[in-house]
Amino acid sequence: MSKKLYVIFSILIVAGMLLAACGTTPDEEAFKACQVTDAGGIDDKSFNATAWKGAQDAASELDIEAKYLESQQQTDYEKNINAFIEEGCDIIITVGFLLGDATAASAEANPDQMFSIVDYAYDPGYDNVLGQVFNTDEAAFMAGYLAAGVSKTGKVGTFGGIQIPTVTVFMDGFSMGVDYYNQQKGTSVEVLGWDPASQTGLFTGNFESLDDGRAMGETLMDEGADVIMPVAGPVGLGTAAAIQERGGVYIIGVDSDWTQTAPEFTNIVLTSVLKKMDVTTFKAIESVLDGTFAGGVVVGTLDNTGVDLAPYHDLASMVSSELQSELDSIRQGIIDGTIQTSP
Repeated sequence: MSKKLYVIFSILIVAGMLLAACGTTPDEEAFKACQVTDAGGIDDKSFNATAWKGAQDAASELDIEAKYLESQQQTDYEKNINAFIEEGCDIIITVGFLLGDATAASAEANPDQMFSIVDYAYDPGYDNVLGQVFNTDEAAFMAGYLAAGVSKTGKVGTFGGIQIPTVTVFMDGFSMGVDYYNQQKGTSVEVLGWDPASQTGLFTGNFESLDDGRAMGETLMDEGADVIMPVAGPVGLGTAAAIQERGGVYIIGVDSDWTQTAPEFTNIVLTSVLKKMDVTTFKAIESVLDGTFAGGVVVGTLDNTGVDLAPYHDLASMVSSELQSELDSIRQGIIDGTIQTSP
């Protein structure tokens, strides 16, 4: 064997040993979990960001690769999903009700591709799609009762981004929680911005504009609301800014704990209605990795802690022990089915 061939042969042996040590061969690729966002973007401090946390947790704990594509508008949904299919992603996570049609079309066209969609479930379902849905009305009901219990003006408010079920379910629960407070206490705390009976109320028409959130918050405060729950992704941050400037008014966050995702507003965040999409997204990714993935639906509830209320943090002194005891009883009533949280 020539000296040149000997050197090449030695290099190949060393390279093979290194690949073996890494548990990888040239033909293997890392497991990819790929997320397609709604138009709010990956850093919306809401449902896109929470689902992405689940993907990042999976990347860290399961030693996989996590990627995302941001949708700037609804026409990007199909394009981004197709890009990830061509890239060979092992699971594609689509985030938001508005991606329902695009995800279904791709699932039908690519039956071997695994999907999980946040805030959507199909009936009938697909073998290759796991829907993640959440009974957010349960936690929002508690938030409404809490808001009524701390309100000084007797008026609380809510509004949505776009009038879709995953938004109005929050508003339904919130309004019914206030109504339940009135029934129990003989009070007449008013909900501005939403009527669950007629399904009419206030919406900005988008999930992006902080200016719209500011304007909506100012309108509700002008009408007397001293606790406001925006259900509009980043739009709600505009509301928080308006509240912080005016003072004497408090906000209830949604999806994630706003004291963590928007700490600049900690001093006005009474609580947040948590939708633990990070946990369900992580589990969906893990199931593909370990071969247990099955299509269908997973439902987050108060009972399985898929939804919950965040701690009161800096505003804990606003919540009396009596009010907290009532909330604890309400939680149990919701779990055992004796308290109705949706119209």
